[in-house]
Amino acid sequence: MLPTPEQIRDYISQNLPCEHIDVSGDGSHFEAIIVSPEFEGLRLIARHQRVYAALGERMKAEVHALSMRTLTPAEYKAQVDG
Repeated sequence: MLPTPEQIRDYISQNLPCEHIDVSGDGSHFEAIIVSPEFEGLRLIARHQRVYAALGERMKAEVHALSMRTLTPAEYKAQVDG
């Protein structure tokens, strides 16, 4: 059974503290906006690795592709307010 965007959101949020997370997709290809204080001081690749770690084996078995924007709370606030 293919995962839903809601399941992907739940998988990530269970293993990564998120202030905001929005996931859309078709069951194998997903797009996500993930806002977490854990991204503070991390480069883009480290942020993505943190999300992949949160998904664990699901990334290999259930999710074919995940395009993501990973933001700190301050970056997200600046984007929303800006």
